[in-house]
Amino acid sequence: MTKSLIVITGASSGIGAAMAKRFSAAGHSLLLVARRIEKIEALGLPNAMCRQVDVTDAEAFKAAIKEAEAKFGAVDCLINNAGLMMLGQIDTQDPSEWQRMYDVNVMALLNGMQAVLADMKARNHGTIMNISSIAGKKSFPNHAAYVGTKFAVSAITENVREEVADTGVRVMAICPGAVETELLGHTSDQEIIDGYQAWKDAMGGVLHADDIARTAEFMYAQPQGVNIRDVVITATRQQP
Repeated sequence: MTKSLIVITGASSGIGAAMAKRFSAAGHSLLLVARRIEKIEALGLPNAMCRQVDVTDAEAFKAAIKEAEAKFGAVDCLINNAGLMMLGQIDTQDPSEWQRMYDVNVMALLNGMQAVLADMKARNHGTIMNISSIAGKKSFPNHAAYVGTKFAVSAITENVREEVADTGVRVMAICPGAVETELLGHTSDQEIIDGYQAWKDAMGGVLHADDIARTAEFMYAQPQGVNIRDVVITATRQQP
């Protein structure tokens, strides 16, 4: 018997892949969603359904969830982890990059929440965990559009948490600082990439994806009556 179903978006690398490994090791059945299906299949996790889904496609996302629920039972936890970070100055950045970030970081997160929330409320049980960012708490140079998406994630998370609290459903946010993942690779400005890398080097290294996965595992493992609403986690030497 496996434990309850957990859905993880953006599971092909970085934080998503680390979470998949942690929750699989804890005995959970999984729906792993990503664009690069070969990456999630290569994780080789037991009781894991791997589906190639663009999370901005609400109907495809819902269909994958229904398929997983038919096999494993109701979703007990949705982790909205998929995200894009495309840094730039507002006066020079390609507006198409803003749109892509808002589609993935905000609209897809709303799609996921809508796909599972009604059933969780009906059962008076369930957890939604949204991966925001320290950039959902404060501003950073070259981050304006990205910061906007992550402030939205943090605000949406808190707003929905209040709305569903009386049903017993938990809604949580994790706000990581700099983490060693592929996220920076989405940025197209090489000068900004170089500056960001120098900033990471100056603090003597940043968080690893598994640091966030351990945090998520701890938050989810609390009794349903305990909601760790919002966690900011950074490398000790990260100042801003």
